[in-house]
Amino acid sequence: MTGAGVWWRYPGVVGLGAGFVALAAVGLASVAFRAQITMERAVSPTEVVRYRPCVGTMRLRHAGRGWPVHLDAEEQVGGEALPVRVLRLRAGERAGVDYEIPTTRRGILRVGPLRLRRHGLAGLATREVAVGDVVEVRVLPRRLPVRGLPAGGRRGQLGTEERVDQGGSNLTGLREYTPGDDLRKLHWATSARTGTLIVREDADPARPHLAVLLDDRAASYRHPEVDFEDAIEVATSLATRAAELGHPVRLRTVSGSVDVYAPGSMGGVAAGAASRLVSEPLADLVVTDSTAEPDPLPVVDRDIVAVITGTAAEPHRLALVASGAPVAVVLMIDLRTAGSVTSAGRVVTLRGPRAEELLGLWDRVIVG
Repeated sequence: MTGAGVWWRYPGVVGLGAGFVALAAVGLASVAFRAQITMERAVSPTEVVRYRPCVGTMRLRHAGRGWPVHLDAEEQVGGEALPVRVLRLRAGERAGVDYEIPTTRRGILRVGPLRLRRHGLAGLATREVAVGDVVEVRVLPRRLPVRGLPAGGRRGQLGTEERVDQGGSNLTGLREYTPGDDLRKLHWATSARTGTLIVREDADPARPHLAVLLDDRAASYRHPEVDFEDAIEVATSLATRAAELGHPVRLRTVSGSVDVYAPGSMGGVAAGAASRLVSEPLADLVVTDSTAEPDPLPVVDRDIVAVITGTAAEPHRLALVASGAPVAVVLMIDLRTAGSVTSAGRVVTLRGPRAEELLGLWDRVIVG
């Protein structure tokens, strides 16, 4: 504008253009030097259940003198920019900002670094600096309410069915004592021999084993990025609820990438540890390109078998894994139905569009 005014000999245009040039120069000069701003940033919690709150916190202080500074920030969350509202700090002022970090994706979420921008006069210039470390937030699968397991027969070690209504306990293992364990379960002979307090791991034979087989093959789901998340939530909900109620739980994926066993417990600290044992491996699980068929489940685990898969799978192949159990259920993520129940022999197939509907069918049809 200044050049055009000189060329065309318009003094008013020259003056207006020169004013804009001066404004830009002042704006650039206002951010040319580093402002005396201190910042602390934290992310909490670093382990959170999917969709639960995770909050980033900034604490800022303008330690300099002179003009106020205009700030905004941008947090990197999983490679995507999350804008943080604009702040205006006067000299000597302190301010704090809390912002919510989305936890819609399960797995490891990398948060940071945070990019802090200072705006010059009239917003014509900015200065940006990256602050804060990269924080890893582990997003655990969501656990949905479920009543529990159906009453059923126990299978003997040789595969025969036997019904045990109540009472008794089976020794399933020994482990070191941890604070909170029942002192009545101390195994004195082993404790005396090893010099370390050892407690019994008992399982009530009236509590049937639950085997959860999760299909983690991408080809089994029509929309793996959506359907598989619901499948994981179904597996998490069933396995953790059973562990809390003291049932022995076997959790396995079709590909074999996860295979954990939680022995039955009688509640308290041991029950909490058992529920975490079967839920934590699912936090980082992703679908695979495997086309392998599932291995047979151990006979002792085939009291109640829950197979979780999608509509693109061949259900009759998976049903063979569960068919030898007294209670055999195939749960399928199927967006084409609001909820349906079919049965073939001992195997009951539940279909639902989301984890909530499938677990509702489990409570009504299987648990009763």
